[in-house]
Amino acid sequence: MSGVAAGDTGTRRHRLALTTDPVVILLVEDNPGDARLTMEALKEGSFPSRLCIATDGVEALEFLRREGPHAEAPRPGLVLLDLNLPKKDGLQVLREMKTDPELRRIPVVILTTSQAERDVASSYENHANCYVTKPTDLDRYFDVVRTIEKFWVEVAELPVR
Repeated sequence: MSGVAAGDTGTRRHRLALTTDPVVILLVEDNPGDARLTMEALKEGSFPSRLCIATDGVEALEFLRREGPHAEAPRPGLVLLDLNLPKKDGLQVLREMKTDPELRRIPVVILTTSQAERDVASSYENHANCYVTKPTDLDRYFDVVRTIEKFWVEVAELPVR
């Protein structure tokens, strides 16, 4: 009998919380108020994280690809992506991420104000890992951001890069 447990395919997986470094979260958000709220919610979270912010779709892809001023950017363990962005919208960013072999494994949570069914459908068709509508209530917003962090950092099993 081999040393592989039943149901184990032999692929290595991990939880982001098990790493020794703070989890790098890339927030792609053009609204400074929403960015600030997300930063505050993550500060109060139970996991050490490093929040990086891109304010448009072009900057997000440069950060992810480590181009230009982002040549030394850390690889995020999670991307929180707004859909309504200048220069390149969130769906375009998502499409490019999920077709890039270097980026496709990074979990992407769509965090947006849009409740439009077409946006939800398009996000999942382009391989978003999750779609969350931003709550308008401040306490609820904090709860949602902390829940996203807890799930993707502590609960979800992710492939080792």
